[in-house]
Amino acid sequence: MPSGYPRTVLACCCGPAGCALCCGCCPKFRQSRSTRFMYALYFILVALLCCVMMSKTMPKEMKEHIPFYEDLCKGIKAGDTCQNLVGYSAVYRVCFGMACFFFIFCLLTLKINNSKSCRAHIHNGFWFFKLLLLGAMCSGAFFIPDQETFLNAWRYVGAIGAFIFIGIQLILLVEFAHKWNKNWTAGTASNKLWYASLALVTLVMYSIAAGGFILMAVFYTQKDGCVENKILLGANGGLCLLISLVAILPCVQNRQPNSGLLQSGLISCYVTYLTFSALSSKPVELVLDDRGKNVTICVPDFGQDLYRDENLVTGLGTTLLIACILYSCLTSTTRASSDALQGRYAAPELEVARCCFCFGPDGEDTEEQQNVKEGPRVIYDEKKGTVYSYSYFHFVFFLASLYVMMTVTNWFNYESANIETFFSRSWSIFWVKMASCWICVLLYLWTLVAPLCCPSRQFSV
Repeated sequence: MPSGYPRTVLACCCGPAGCALCCGCCPKFRQSRSTRFMYALYFILVALLCCVMMSKTMPKEMKEHIPFYEDLCKGIKAGDTCQNLVGYSAVYRVCFGMACFFFIFCLLTLKINNSKSCRAHIHNGFWFFKLLLLGAMCSGAFFIPDQETFLNAWRYVGAIGAFIFIGIQLILLVEFAHKWNKNWTAGTASNKLWYASLALVTLVMYSIAAGGFILMAVFYTQKDGCVENKILLGANGGLCLLISLVAILPCVQNRQPNSGLLQSGLISCYVTYLTFSALSSKPVELVLDDRGKNVTICVPDFGQDLYRDENLVTGLGTTLLIACILYSCLTSTTRASSDALQGRYAAPELEVARCCFCFGPDGEDTEEQQNVKEGPRVIYDEKKGTVYSYSYFHFVFFLASLYVMMTVTNWFNYESANIETFFSRSWSIFWVKMASCWICVLLYLWTLVAPLCCPSRQFSV
């Protein structure tokens, strides 16, 4: 065994570089990214555990494959068949432990601007002990007294936190639309080809939005009936037209020259997606045909076959759910996104037009590459200061924990929820998606009309 092996293992468990120190075959990691990757890994583990707990087949599988299963369940006082370790109440307890874990670190890392401080080292290291702490907090939630009162109270806390998480993502989507337009518009001063890029992308997005609404009108409505679907499609299509007209009004253009159809096109695409997702989640309508049989209406015929293979739908749905949440968490915790939520934006003259404007310009890692030491494959990119807000990072994961809890337990239809049928159809999911759609439109409209309503204030997008 190499003499440095124990030191390397200790660095992985306690050091600031995570597991990139232990694996020579791994690519070079930035310290900030490896830290966020480790916290995301912990989040994935707990989220998958919640999905397993919501499976109606899991207790049966465990009973068949685990020796002395019933004796084990009685020994840990989890019920005769471990019923206390499955279902929505178990998910509430586990997510309570994970939420407390991230909330504690949110408070611990408040106002950290230097990665060399003691609290920063705790944030960036001690991964083994953090895993033990997370497991202990999730397990300890099962011993909270007066479970009924706890579950009722925690349900409302979870709903509030989940809606805040959705709101943050919608705000950042609107910010992304404005940032995209401003970045590409800045390039038109030196290269007129950026005008063609703006026009092409705008045309593509409006084509997608218009085509989406046409297809939904064809497949989710019928000549007789489907009144709700017709109203929702008409209302959401009208909202897309409204934001497009407001974006190019002369009075709006005078106060916000960067406002244009690119942003409204992107928001229209998102509204189209949410409308389709909501209609797909809406419970089917049943009517009696001429032969007295129940038939479904207002849904495409080919869509019914997609829900027959429960394992496939559950696996794909769970993967997409966790992937979307992780993407939202990690992208919303960058320094630029944190500044955007506080109303701070880069000066227009500092904008450099790029196709991949979400990332820094080429060559920004030159100085960081010089900070790579021999041996450890870690780029210490926080020597001059933190590159993201530690406290805000944990706060977003705290809200994401609540969002997972509410989503996996089917929001307010928790008593009959299970992971196999969650991704089919539910009124709770339908209205959450429709509300998200309307809030997104309102947020974007506010960024357009706010300078007109409050002319004395300075707005920058």
